[in-house]
Amino acid sequence: MGTLITMIRDLDIPGSQSTPAIQSSWQNGRLTMQGDSYPENSYELFDQVVEWVRRFLAEEARPLHLSLGLVYLNTSSVKAMMDIFDLLEEAHGEGREVAVEWYYDPRNERIAELADEFREDCNYRFAITPTTAPT
Repeated sequence: MGTLITMIRDLDIPGSQSTPAIQSSWQNGRLTMQGDSYPENSYELFDQVVEWVRRFLAEEARPLHLSLGLVYLNTSSVKAMMDIFDLLEEAHGEGREVAVEWYYDPRNERIAELADEFREDCNYRFAITPTTAPT
């Protein structure tokens, strides 16, 4: 039984110039991503994030909240985020409480527009909030 508990671990991926900082809290039902996202291999980075979301939604009944402070996303990062949002949409359709809060610098209209495009395909709570303080 102990192995299952050790497999459920939180993500703590430090950010770099081209990758977002990613933290998760299984206990709190929260996933946070902040920074730029144009990694050389986005699948290597995001596969573990998608898998974490998938496992949380499969194994827990608690709400899941994503807090995003993403500044720039390349095409493959956009695809990975779509995969995550699709998992949230599916869970929402099954009656789960899921939510996204995307914080952005109001001087960066392009990321607000991108977040809005994502939001158009979502039926769950998806807030896009300008912030003046760096995240």
